[in-house]
Amino acid sequence: MNQPLAFIHPDAKIAHNVVVEPFAVINKDVEIGEGTWIGSHAIIMEGARIGKNCRIFPGAVISAVPQDLKFKGEDTKTIIGDNTTIRECVTVNRGTVDKYRTEIGSNCLIMAYTHIAHDCIVGNHVILANCVQLAGHITVGDYANIGGMSAVQQFVKIGKHTYIGGCSQIRKDVPPYIKAAREPLSYAGINSVGLRRRGHSDEKIAEIQDIYRYIYLKGLNNSDAISQVELEFQASPERDEILNFISNSERGIIKSPAKKGSESDY
Repeated sequence: MNQPLAFIHPDAKIAHNVVVEPFAVINKDVEIGEGTWIGSHAIIMEGARIGKNCRIFPGAVISAVPQDLKFKGEDTKTIIGDNTTIRECVTVNRGTVDKYRTEIGSNCLIMAYTHIAHDCIVGNHVILANCVQLAGHITVGDYANIGGMSAVQQFVKIGKHTYIGGCSQIRKDVPPYIKAAREPLSYAGINSVGLRRRGHSDEKIAEIQDIYRYIYLKGLNNSDAISQVELEFQASPERDEILNFISNSERGIIKSPAKKGSESDY
């Protein structure tokens, strides 16, 4: 149902049961999947590819040109998966020549006033709380949860199943399965609550915790910690995910907790 007070460019490809509320604007070279709702005053700009059953709330601006002085008008995209909710006044910029796309996965919740800059790749089931700010070229893994008012520096990678406390300044890579908090941002234990909610067994969570004891709590450098983990733990998807993430980190990972305590604290 398209309201007469909305503007929809004749070249836009809109599924038959998309709802577009009054005063929304949909430009050319836009595709929107079945069952999606576009709220009043939302603006969907060129290059947007929005999946099925999404909800785009009033004031959101999707696929605006990048805030990057190197951008020269190249043909790039913003891709949003199915069942994703974009709340009020969220801004998502399309890609540059780096990746030619900015991408948000399926089943995500992007809360009000969040900004996702050019060439970010956000996985599935991600929650970005109110006012999270992602600079360009950031990767966020599946099921990551970033607390409100957090700012992420460009090129940072955030692993799967992470939980990052609100108001964090994220300057280094955050490995998978952990909680991160404090200033400067530091390891704060395993995201055991989130992992249990997603079906990980107590044994698997204990294994992940033991791996991170070598990485963060035994005073080893990263190379030695990786070597020890490879010796002490059999290969598993979780072990390999952790080791590959750390080995491939270009910015370096967040540090051990500044506050000294026993391993049992984590």
